Amino acid sequence: MADMTPLEELKMLCREKQAPYFDDDELNYQLQRAGGDVNLAAYRCLIIKAENSTVQVSGLTLADTSRYWLRLAASVRPSGSCVIQGG
Repeated sequence: MADMTPLEELKMLCREKQAPYFDDDELNYQLQRAGGDVNLAAYRCLIIKAENSTVQVSGLTLADTSRYWLRLAASVRPSGSCVIQGG
C-alpha cells in the first residue's frame, strides 16, 4: 500500500471502491486543483459526496448518507494553520 499513486490514495480516502461517484478525470482534476495535496483533494471530493442523498420512491425511503461523508471529510480536512510573517 505504500507504493500507491496519488490517484489511488485519493480513491481509497474517498471510498470510491465501495461507493463510486467520480471518474478518474474528475479525481485527477481535484488533485491538480489541490496542487497535488491528496488530503485537500479528498476533503473537497468528500464534501461533494456529502450532498443530500435521500431517495424516496413510492413509499420506500433510503437514508441520507451526507453525515457519513462529512465525517470522512473532517478526518482529512486541512488545518489552515500557518505562520504569518509580520510587516
